[in-house]
Amino acid sequence: MSDIKASKKQKKGNGTIVAVCLTFVVGMLGMAYAAVPLYDMFCKVTGYGGTTQRVEQASSVILDKKIKVRFDANTGPGLPWTFEPVQRELELKIGETVQVMYKARNTSNADATGQATFNVTPQAAGAYFNKVECFCFTETTLKPGEEMDMPVVFFVDPAIVEPVETKDIHTITLSYTFFPHEKTKPVASADKADEETSKL
Repeated sequence: MSDIKASKKQKKGNGTIVAVCLTFVVGMLGMAYAAVPLYDMFCKVTGYGGTTQRVEQASSVILDKKIKVRFDANTGPGLPWTFEPVQRELELKIGETVQVMYKARNTSNADATGQATFNVTPQAAGAYFNKVECFCFTETTLKPGEEMDMPVVFFVDPAIVEPVETKDIHTITLSYTFFPHEKTKPVASADKADEETSKL
């Protein structure tokens, strides 16, 4: 009788362990899927990793102190574009809203779509680099040989002069990299492509 009770207790214990293990695995999978968007959100809110801030309006405070901003441009593998800033650097007052231009050209014989990623160095300045308008907010499609001017409207938050780690920053580099971006196929088109594949 005691053996039966012991066996039942052991089975119950094993079931609990299995349930805990499954819960742990499911939880870890959920955390893995959530990690990227949560980290992205954290970077956007805090400016961590040189992530810039997106704002709706220009600064109402302009300091009588200048800062230099350098502009960098790159294209990732697989995107047949030339991409460069119209000007390499600019000196502006902290809090002053300015517009600068980048220029992109499709050097291929087919339409090409790109999406720009960006960052700011030194990384501590990212939280104070505010964009009002930027081509990086959406994807861009260029026809064969097409050239496009791309504006960025930004200002450096006057609060940058307050923290110890940023108050002595005199130069900021804004860097963009354009990567190929595949457009999502319409559902009907995707279904048709699947049908064609299944016939082969």
